[in-house]
Parts: sequence; structure tokens; C-alpha cells
Amino acid sequence: MKTYNQFYINGEWVDPVEGVNSYEVINPSNEEVIAKIALGSSADVDKAVSAAQEAFNSFSVTSVEDRLALLQKIVEVYQSRYDEIAETISNEMGAPLSLSKAAQAATGLGHFSQAIEILQNFEWEETKGKTLIRKEPIGVVGMITPWNWPINQISCKVAPALAAGCTMVLKPTEIAPLNAILFTEVLHEAGVPKGVFNMVNGDGPTVGEAMSSHAGIDMMSFTGSTRAGISVAKGAADSVKRVSQELGGKSANIILDDADFEAAVTGGASHCFLNSGQSCNAPTRMLVPESRHDEAKEIARKAAESTKVGDPFGEDTAIGPVVSEVQFNKIQGLIEKGIEEGAELVTGGPGKPDGLNAGYYVRPTVFAKVNNDMTIAREEIFGPVLSILPYKDEEEAVTIANDTDYGLYGYVSSGDTERAKKIANRIRAGSVSINGAQADFTAPFGGYKQSGNGREWGPFGFEEFLETKAVVGYSN
Repeated sequence: MKTYNQFYINGEWVDPVEGVNSYEVINPSNEEVIAKIALGSSADVDKAVSAAQEAFNSFSVTSVEDRLALLQKIVEVYQSRYDEIAETISNEMGAPLSLSKAAQAATGLGHFSQAIEILQNFEWEETKGKTLIRKEPIGVVGMITPWNWPINQISCKVAPALAAGCTMVLKPTEIAPLNAILFTEVLHEAGVPKGVFNMVNGDGPTVGEAMSSHAGIDMMSFTGSTRAGISVAKGAADSVKRVSQELGGKSANIILDDADFEAAVTGGASHCFLNSGQSCNAPTRMLVPESRHDEAKEIARKAAESTKVGDPFGEDTAIGPVVSEVQFNKIQGLIEKGIEEGAELVTGGPGKPDGLNAGYYVRPTVFAKVNNDMTIAREEIFGPVLSILPYKDEEEAVTIANDTDYGLYGYVSSGDTERAKKIANRIRAGSVSINGAQADFTAPFGGYKQSGNGREWGPFGFEEFLETKAVVGYSN
């Protein structure tokens, strides 16, 4: 077991201001303590913000060439620690090692590569008549990140913020913080200037709240639950700082009657179960024509029952455990609620898979005959639980898809791409995938309604970290 009792502030590892408040990091695959970290206080946040404010004065005016060189060095060092990062993610949040290597750790490189490409071509100034329009870094950014795709959410904030010339304070999740410590080591080795990047471990009510309400932070970038996002927004209100949030989701997956049903249902179910269902954009509500409901149910059953649950380091493991006992109990409660409210349990259900007594493992679960008023259709379960909802026609499918508090992602499958496009345009969500198209790092990622505000990824995500200034009378 390792102990991490320091935070990274002003370019060095420092002790907590108010002494060590220890927190245990649990390996969800066996429920054993693998590390202890110190949780910070508002005094640690003050210290980190002061360092970031001081560093902003110089870092904000560095040349594009200097920032490009820094980003490229970070990529180089990150690649040298790649396997260690992937293994750490699997140990602390339970993703299969294959997923950690192919996607979890890979997203870090993806976002830094995007930041480099954007910075190489970005136009910082333009003249309109006698007025100069300038883009400038927003200032000190507070970042709060989750445990489900930890490096993805850290890097999609840190990479564009560095590229923009911002300085920052990161509070990673306390549940799976070890990858963030490795990430910090990468930035230190790459030569990020003192005070530009600071990292304070802690919980939301203490460190998160101190950051949100801190007058010295110019912007909060938050990823997590809608409940916590509301708290961040309220904390930020008094100082009128910019708040960018990527929150929960309850994404509808509309499968039209002309789709390749075997492929669409199997792919949709597998995507729902990916990462043990712990993805905010998971297609958890599968909408199918009434006439093909039973067909979809059987295909989804096969997909669930062929999904191997097990040790993240097992060669044939498809999904590992969920991240924590709290998460496990929440999922179990919602599965029980689905049964109680009359949904048809097709496969899976309460309890752990056979032979997996230690660890927070959940059975891949499929519910059929779900209506959109049921709890399992309304609440974000964040586990490998699929709900199949029948619809009468396209109009009802769109109505059901949009009848949600969320609006992060949507999915449409059809044998006619033009037909799918028309449906996609009617879904009230920040992103829509047609016929299983994969995520695009150049495209904006974010939600409508209670799925958040602002955008991450690509050029849109980069511009979130910029202010726009008009210099009037700049030219004669």
C-alpha cells in the first residue's frame, strides 16, 4: 500500500496546511485498500490559487511556440508512463486492462494531440473596421474531475487550458485519485512552469466548495453528477465566474424498423455495458418498434449473457467491477426498483455474478417492457443496466427520447442514413451518433438541459478557456 500525503502546489509536492486527513483508496475488484491519500482543506486551495494567480502573469503571455513545445513534451513523457497509467486506472476504478490501454489512457494522448493541432492554427486576433478582436486566456481555472473516465476528464480540461495560456487548480476524484498523481508527475517532468498546474486532493464539500466559491478562480470546469454540478454553480454564483459543466445523462438509443436489428441491438447493449455502464453518454434507454420488442429483448439477452464480468486483469474480461460499494448499492437498489415497478427482468438482476463474491461486481442486466415513467428510465443508474422501451411510430420515439431531464447524448440506427439524420436533428442532446459512429475528439462534447452547459473537446472546448476583448479605435 502506498501513501500520498502531499499536494502539488507551485511546482513542488507540499504537505497539507492543516495536517493530514487520511482517506483510503479501495481496489473495487477485491475491496482491499491499495493507497491512502490526504484530503485537503480550504487553506490548501488558497495556497494553490495564489500560486496559479502569480504564475498567470507570466504564463498567459508566453508565445504559442513555447506552449506548443510544452504540450509536445507532455505527450512524450505521458507516452513513457502509458502502461503505468493504464494499470493504475484498472486498479483503482475497475476498468478492464484492455479498455484502460485502448481507451481510458489513450484519451489523454488524444486530447493533448488535439490541443497541439488547434494551437498550431488558432487565430488569436482579427480586425473588423477600426476594432481589434482579441482572444485571451480566461485566467485561473478550477477543475473538478470524476472517477469513471478519470484521465479523459483531466486531460480534456488541462490540455486546452495550457494551450490557451491559463493556469489551474485540479481537484481529482478522491475515489480514484492515483492516476491524477501520475498525471501530475508527467507534467512536472515535462517542465510545466511553477504555479501553472496545481493539484489538491479532497472531497467535494470541502475542497470542491472552496474552489467553486473562491474569488481568485476565474472559471470552474466541472464533470460529475447533476446534483454536484448544481452545488458548484451555486458556489460560483457570488463571484460571477464562468462555469462549464458536463453532467449526467440518460441517453436514448432509437432503433428504427429498417435497421440491421441484430447489429444495432447487440451494439447498443454492449455499449451500454461498456466500462460497467459507468459512462455519462451510455445508451441506457433502447427504443424499439412495438412489433419488434420481443426480438430486441432476445438479442439483448444474448449480448448481456455473453458479457464476461471479472477481474480487470483477466484476459477475457469484458467488464470489471463498478467503482465502489456506494455505487454498487445504488445500482442494486435501482434494479430492485425496476422489478418493483413492473418492468420485465430479461436477464441479470440483483446480486453479484456467480463466483465473484469479493469486489463490487454487477450482473449485466436487461429490462424489457419499460415505460418512460419508470424510475429505471428516468434516473441515471451508472451501471450495466439496459432498459428496452417500445414505441408505436417515429413521432412517439422522438417524444420518448426527449422526455428526460437530461440531454447529453443520443443514438439513432437506420438502414436509411437520411432518415436517421432527420431523427438525429430532432433529438434534444449535445451529441447524436448515427449507426454506431464512434466519438470524435474534434467535435464538441456537452449537453442540453440538466446534462450541463458549455462544451469540451476540440476547438469548441478550447474556446471555453478564452475571453474575447474588443480594442476599439485600434487602427486609423
